Amino acid sequence: MKKALICGVSGQDGGYLAQLLLAKGYQVVGSSRDAQIASLNNLVRLGIRDQIEVESVALNDFRSVLQALIKVKPDEIYNLAGQSSVGLSFQQPVETLESISVGTLNLLEAIRFTGKPIKFYNACSGECFGDIADGADENTPFRPRSPYAVAKAAAFWEVANYREAYNLFACSGILFNHESPLRPARFVTKKIVSAACRIAAGSREQLQLGNIAIRRDWGWAPEYVEAMWLMVQQETPDDFVIATGESHSLEEFVAAAFGRVDLDWRRHVVINPELFRPTDIAVSRGNPRKSRETLGWQARNKMDQVVTLMVEDELRRLKGHGF
Repeated sequence: MKKALICGVSGQDGGYLAQLLLAKGYQVVGSSRDAQIASLNNLVRLGIRDQIEVESVALNDFRSVLQALIKVKPDEIYNLAGQSSVGLSFQQPVETLESISVGTLNLLEAIRFTGKPIKFYNACSGECFGDIADGADENTPFRPRSPYAVAKAAAFWEVANYREAYNLFACSGILFNHESPLRPARFVTKKIVSAACRIAAGSREQLQLGNIAIRRDWGWAPEYVEAMWLMVQQETPDDFVIATGESHSLEEFVAAAFGRVDLDWRRHVVINPELFRPTDIAVSRGNPRKSRETLGWQARNKMDQVVTLMVEDELRRLKGHGF
């Protein structure tokens, strides 16, 4: 039985990845800064909490990371931890940089220190490319436009350096936007879907949004964790762009979400200039050709299907709460 350590198991991707690995017969261990008080609601929601052991690990503390690796003895490590909000990174740039880049470096150094043949996956982001309308692939230069993207770019090059310098099996998945019902409320896609469903149920609120002209490559999170696993199963470690290959505006996402509940979004959405970011990506789109040809992976659900799946889940949740 393979054993996997998932750093960031409490998040959206951590939950779906844990579910996938359990289905494949893995023993799954998750990490949290404090396992005794960690909120693991996503694991509970997926019905897998009692199947996962959780260890206390502070990724910014090398000793803590090394102790965890010696105790858990994982075959594979999936690094999904760190501050995950682009918007919040402008308010917390130091925390964002430290949690992502230092945490990744400590994991890599601990793997090197143990000398064990541990396979390492690092979660990178399509945000690193900045504005890219033509479809970014693995050879497209990084031009990060947020503290979050800067941190992810640093972690990417850490992985590449350790792979080349120490011959570690270390790879990065450069994932473009991927959504699901497990997204926290602060993420704009979840904010939109939740508001649309509440308004359809009778709420008289108005949804405040920032720049709805931005375009993103939106996919379905449960599919993207499949790509993570496939990368780690390769004979040779390599980096892959994971995306749908399509780009849609946030306005299209809003229209689709409100349209699923038979509402005209224009009657319920207010543009608030205060919600605009200091710098933002106008257009983002990935080119998943390499992942399709090498991993045999391609996105099955595109933006319209993602919206439908999220709205259906939110309506079921509201119905369960008596709305």
